[in-house]
Amino acid sequence: MLYSSRIGAATSCVAGLAGLLAVTACNQSPSNEQAASQSASAADSTQTISGSAAPAVADFGTTKAGEQAKLYTLTNAHGLQVSISNYGGTVTKLLVPDKNGQLGDVVLGFDDVSGYQSPEFAKSNPYFGALIGRYGNRIRGGKFTLNGKNYTLAKNNGANTLHGGNQGYDRVMWQAEPGTSPAGQTLTLSYLSKDGEEGYPGNLRVTVVYTLTNEDALKIDYSATTDKATPVNLTNHAYFNLSGGQDVLGHEVTIPADRYTVVDAGLIPTGELRPVKGTPFDFTTPHTIGERIAQVPGGYDHNWVLNQPSGMHAAATVYEPTSGRTMEVTTSEPGLQFYTGNFLDGTLKGKGGAVYGKHAGFCMETQHFPDSPNQPKFPSTILEPGQTLHSSSIYRFSVHK
Repeated sequence: MLYSSRIGAATSCVAGLAGLLAVTACNQSPSNEQAASQSASAADSTQTISGSAAPAVADFGTTKAGEQAKLYTLTNAHGLQVSISNYGGTVTKLLVPDKNGQLGDVVLGFDDVSGYQSPEFAKSNPYFGALIGRYGNRIRGGKFTLNGKNYTLAKNNGANTLHGGNQGYDRVMWQAEPGTSPAGQTLTLSYLSKDGEEGYPGNLRVTVVYTLTNEDALKIDYSATTDKATPVNLTNHAYFNLSGGQDVLGHEVTIPADRYTVVDAGLIPTGELRPVKGTPFDFTTPHTIGERIAQVPGGYDHNWVLNQPSGMHAAATVYEPTSGRTMEVTTSEPGLQFYTGNFLDGTLKGKGGAVYGKHAGFCMETQHFPDSPNQPKFPSTILEPGQTLHSSSIYRFSVHK
C-alpha cells in the first residue's frame, strides 16, 4: 500500500452507542473524588461557542521553560470526559463508566505538567498519553536516505531513534483551540515542526483534532503538510487500564491481523511479515494479555499488520470483565503497535499517588510500520509537498454486564 492512500478526506466516526448507562451519580464514587473536583474546577472556566458549551479550560502548571500549560476538558452528552493538555497534546484523564454506571479514569498520567517533566519521567519517558511525531516508533540507526540524500537523526533509544527523537512532539507546546462540532466537543491542536528539527527535512505543519463524540468515542484526526519530502508517522501514546487495577494482564484483546512485523533485539523490524497463527501473537480470537505474554521475550511491543489496510477499519477490541468496559479501536492506518507497559517499573507515581508498575497499562498505537523509511517493502510514510496527510483513529467505549 502506498502512502498516497492516506491522502484524502478522513472517514467519519463509528456508529453510536444506544442506551449507555446513566452516569448522574457517578462522581459520588470515592475513588473518583479527585476527578470530580478537577471537573468542577474546569467547569468554572467553561466558555460558550455558537450557543453550545465548549470544553472547559484550567491551568495545568508551568513547564521548566516557563510556559503555562493548560488543560482542556471535553464532556459528552452521557457524562464521559477527556482532559487534554496543550503540553505534548497529552491525554491526561479519560472518564468512562463501568457496568455499574460509575465513572473511572482509564488512562495513566499525572495531576499536572510537572509529572511529565520530572527527572524520573525523563529517565524512562513512557510517553503517557502524548502525541507522537514526527515519526512514531523506531528508525534503525537514527538515519535514512530520501531522494538520494542521507539524513541523520538523534539516537534516543540505544542505537536507534524513537518517537521523534530527543525533542519529539510529546515535549512541545501546541497551539490549542477549544470548540464544538455536530459530533461533540473538540480540541484543535496545531504545531509547526521546522525544517531540520531533530534532523527531519521540511517545515511540517501538523494539526490534530480531538473530538469526544456523543457516541462515546474519542476520535483523533491528524493532518499535515510539508514543503519538503519527509517521513511522517503520527500517533497517540495513551496507556489504558480499563479496570483501574494494578495491571492489565486480565484484559481480553482481539486484533484482526493475520501477520506481524518480526523485530530484532532492538525492536527494529527485520522486514519479515510473519503469520500469527500458532504463535502468542495470534489475537484473531480473544485472549487475555497475560495468557501467553511469558512466551514473548520482554512482553508485547510489536506492530500488527491489520487485515484491512485502507479506509476506516477495525484495529482492536479490548474487554475488561471486572468493570465490563469495552474499548473498540478503528483506524485508517495499516498497523497497530500493541505495547503492554513492559518498561514500567514502579518508580513513577501518577494521579492521586498511583504507582505505575510493570503492565500497569497497555497502548494501542495506530500507525504505519516501524522503520518504514528504511524498509522499501513497507507502506510508504513519505509525505510530499502539495500533498496533505489525513489519518483518523477512534477509541469507542461501551459496557457489557
